[in-house]
Amino acid sequence: MGKNIHVVAHSHWDREWYFTTSRSKIYLQKDLGDVMDTLEREPEFTAFLLDGQSCLIDDYLAWKPEDRPRMEALVRASRLVAGPWYTQTDQMVISGESIVRNLYFGIRRAEELGGSMMVAYVPDSFGQAGNMPQIYRGFGIDTTLFWRGVSDDMAAHTDFTWRGDDGSTVLASQIPNGYYIGGNIPEEGPLVEKFWDEQCMDKAARRAATDEVYFPVGFDQAPIRTNLPQIVAARQAADPENTYRISSLPEFMDDLRRAVAERTEPLEEVSGELLVGKHMRIHRSIFSSRSDLKALNTQLQNYVVNVMEPILLLSSQLGNQYPRGAVDALWKLMFENAAHDSIGSSVNDEVNEDVYLRYKQVHDIAVNLVELHERLIVTSLRDSENRHSLTVFNALPARRSGVVTTKMYLPGGDLALVAEDGRRVPYTVLAKRDLTDYVLTQTIRLDPSRPIEIPDQVLEATVAVDASDVPALGFSRLTLVSGEDGEDALAPRDALENEFYRVSVNADGSLRVESKADGTVYEREAVLVESGDDGDSFNYSPPRADLVVRSTDFEPRVEVEGSGVVQRARVSFDMMVPCDLEARAAGVCEARFPVTLEVTLEKGSPVIGLSVHVDNTEPRSHRLCALFDAQLATSVNYADEQFGSIVRENVHERDMALYRASVGAPEEPEPDEPGGMPVNWVQKEGSWQEPPVAIEPTQSYVGLFGEGRGIAVFPQGVREYQIVDDELRSGGRGNQICLTLFRTYGFMGKENLLYRPGRASGEKTMETPAAQLNHEMTYELGFATFAGAFNEAHVADVARAFNTPLDAYEYAPFLNGRLIFSQMERTGTEEPERSLLSVEGGLTLSCVKRAEDRPGLVVRLYNGLEHEEAGARLTFADEVTCASYVDLLERDCAPVEHDAHTVTVEPVGHCRFVTVYVEL
Repeated sequence: MGKNIHVVAHSHWDREWYFTTSRSKIYLQKDLGDVMDTLEREPEFTAFLLDGQSCLIDDYLAWKPEDRPRMEALVRASRLVAGPWYTQTDQMVISGESIVRNLYFGIRRAEELGGSMMVAYVPDSFGQAGNMPQIYRGFGIDTTLFWRGVSDDMAAHTDFTWRGDDGSTVLASQIPNGYYIGGNIPEEGPLVEKFWDEQCMDKAARRAATDEVYFPVGFDQAPIRTNLPQIVAARQAADPENTYRISSLPEFMDDLRRAVAERTEPLEEVSGELLVGKHMRIHRSIFSSRSDLKALNTQLQNYVVNVMEPILLLSSQLGNQYPRGAVDALWKLMFENAAHDSIGSSVNDEVNEDVYLRYKQVHDIAVNLVELHERLIVTSLRDSENRHSLTVFNALPARRSGVVTTKMYLPGGDLALVAEDGRRVPYTVLAKRDLTDYVLTQTIRLDPSRPIEIPDQVLEATVAVDASDVPALGFSRLTLVSGEDGEDALAPRDALENEFYRVSVNADGSLRVESKADGTVYEREAVLVESGDDGDSFNYSPPRADLVVRSTDFEPRVEVEGSGVVQRARVSFDMMVPCDLEARAAGVCEARFPVTLEVTLEKGSPVIGLSVHVDNTEPRSHRLCALFDAQLATSVNYADEQFGSIVRENVHERDMALYRASVGAPEEPEPDEPGGMPVNWVQKEGSWQEPPVAIEPTQSYVGLFGEGRGIAVFPQGVREYQIVDDELRSGGRGNQICLTLFRTYGFMGKENLLYRPGRASGEKTMETPAAQLNHEMTYELGFATFAGAFNEAHVADVARAFNTPLDAYEYAPFLNGRLIFSQMERTGTEEPERSLLSVEGGLTLSCVKRAEDRPGLVVRLYNGLEHEEAGARLTFADEVTCASYVDLLERDCAPVEHDAHTVTVEPVGHCRFVTVYVEL
């Protein structure tokens, strides 16, 4: 029986790569215009795949809005196949919420034009995350086509069932040799038969599980092959035993589904995340390329979802208008940066400038939306008119106490902070400067008939406030009272101490951490390790001749100070490191590399805050990591992925054995192998494209647990780690978390890397001097210890709280002016303390936000435990008028149990998420 060859025309359209978005948009005007011309002119050219990303619609119509009717007609007829993504997102670095919103916006935008493809098409992203099947199912998508991440050791066929970490399944098909295999079809001469035999029948058809074969015709930024109907007709005439036709991806998936149903044997099953680089490159350490931009992505993902959206929801529930247009614009900027090359930073320096600019825009929009809506809330509170206040906002749906650090404008003299119930609230001034003239000249009295209090002196101060018992997803107001001294001033200390830890600095600058929960003393934490990086924008790769430099090799300068509110230590090192790879190979350390580790311990915090500031002006092509010793040896580590936890082996033993065999290396690493990788090997037929190095991504934490205790690290910058032993070797049983802080390199692509042999990825001749990051940088993270097993620690909840700091808004009539945009004063009526929602139970919050196109709110929760069911109870201050479970398009799918103020979420299993819609 012959094969059914689905010839699918497409163009993989990177919006930016070694070129800017502006350049690609200009060419998109021509190429997409040519596509529509061809489809309209040639009925035999039945369909064209628009790369699965609806942003191309917006990019095109922004400059050619007059073509919308043409585009709508073609999309509605399923000839121009649009959606389901907004941009072709990365799946390893990007958060679950960003991925969900990306699909939501992509599907909705395509539907506005006439219809969305409901196949998860992922032609080039660097691996597939383990919870994607559940996400796809949440949108009603039950099929996916992708390229990277699966090998023939996992599935003999390219069609298989992919089971996600929660148990959800989708029908998956892999493009065996990439989306570009049909991009250069010869039209005449002896090469024609050879091409179809090799590229189609051998590479595409040989491993198909059925007679349905997907054959893509296109490549990067490719124009339409206008004579494709003639090419396909000629091939059909030359090979009548098989059937060739111009098809579409949805048609292929429909036929594949029918063919699978007719099989007598079930398809093979592949489970979990797909990050194997045997047949294609995965770029496992792209998670740390352009670490400065990765840090911005981490911080903004956290701020937008954890802080901005809850505050805007709270404000809208108090009657203020929800800024839908601004929020949508912000998310689209995030989606543009989430595209696999953009977030991967596997682009040139000019493109990275554009990526930074989009992050800056997101930051500016998000911060100012929060400022405005906190201001609207604060000025709506009763007795607010002539009161100098600080209102503390809690974006978590759980009542909490903690320290909020904020900038304030303080009158001179003694001051106290007083709660509504009369309690004096301790605070500590961390820094201050006199700004009297500047601040007071900005004051605008819009109504001069209303008297306001104007201080004689104004100090701009950074203040840490001991905010206790702040309502769940709500706020409480504090008032500044002059004439009383309520400050808990900083003073020198020997060590840092709160309810959870006693932290001291060792003679070598490492940290000694005593856990008060179980008495365990962690003797040597936060050691900084500098080493070489012979990689490029796609991969970290150690030099074949490396020199490792540790912070403990240098004498530290230590300052410790604190109060009852906050304590901190500064540990400074004048490190000297090699200036480049040549000096490193020669063992010469001649570059200055000053590093300061700042340790912060706040009252009531179970997480020790760490900030690493470096002056990276002189060194080039190197990497800095931080080591955290669990003082226990374990073969697995715990991290989180989108909407759940994941347990990974410290070393991918099976894959590493297959890899070493494929290159003819000994089964066990030789003592002199850098990073455990064989150096003198030749890439040959059957050998791996990229070795299975256990450098891993995480979403918000990585931990080591065993012997009834554990540790976890919470990165707020780069989220990349490896588990190593005391000698920094990646072995079967490791005891140290090695967290990447940053790495630098000088080229987009390089050849013959130790961790990626063979050809260069990207453009090998394109220098990227800005990627050397030769300037000052700061990277932040947290460290915590736990008594008990992983599930007892509830690490996901600790991570969420750490990434959702308390926020505060200062209000005073004398500040109402050009400094913050003047607004008319109003008489407030709302109570000075309020809670919107509290969540109790074993599920972890993913988001709480305004619904997209309905009047209510959406709460998404997930099970962050390891193979243990958990549920939740949602309690609202206002009456619940309706509630239901919804899918990821926020369509009702099942009733949810609720009464007047409570919604009960039934227990769900490992890595499961649940979305609830509520109207109040």
